[in-house]
Amino acid sequence: MFTPVELDLERGWPGRIDGDEVVQLAAQTLQSFFSGGGQAREHAVYPLAEVVLRAPVLHPPSVRIFDGDDFRFANPAAIVVGGVEPEPPAGATELVPKRRRAAIVGAGGAIGGFVDLVEWTAPQLSGEKSRDFALALGPVVTTPDEAAPSDTDWERLVAHAAANTRLFPGDVIAR
Repeated sequence: MFTPVELDLERGWPGRIDGDEVVQLAAQTLQSFFSGGGQAREHAVYPLAEVVLRAPVLHPPSVRIFDGDDFRFANPAAIVVGGVEPEPPAGATELVPKRRRAAIVGAGGAIGGFVDLVEWTAPQLSGEKSRDFALALGPVVTTPDEAAPSDTDWERLVAHAAANTRLFPGDVIAR
């Protein structure tokens, strides 16, 4: 997702980075792009230096974070753009980042792409509130065919996350 510097857009537009340019794609969100099978018409082209990159999924239906063989849910309302350290929440002075890799679910429960995720924690806060304020996502999503080899069995994690429920385009599964 991106926004041309001169426009003040709340959400931004999906785009494809091509060298030093960003090609605007005809989709409302990354979720709708994935729902359409990862295909969309191309619109305007912008110089990469003249855009602001945003979190690729602003409001994911769910965020699951795996530690070991099982996951816990994280706050989808806490998504912020990657690459920017958030302000500490009330009652905290220190932030600790935990860098993770995440899959974004595409159409039909398949993996639509991969993205960096930083789970920010504030050790001064107790319990889950210590990590309930910021999940930095992105800003760049790589397609499964572009992603570097990984020692994570992403298909197994997605299958476990999908057991007894439905996954929606835009769901985030992190490791």
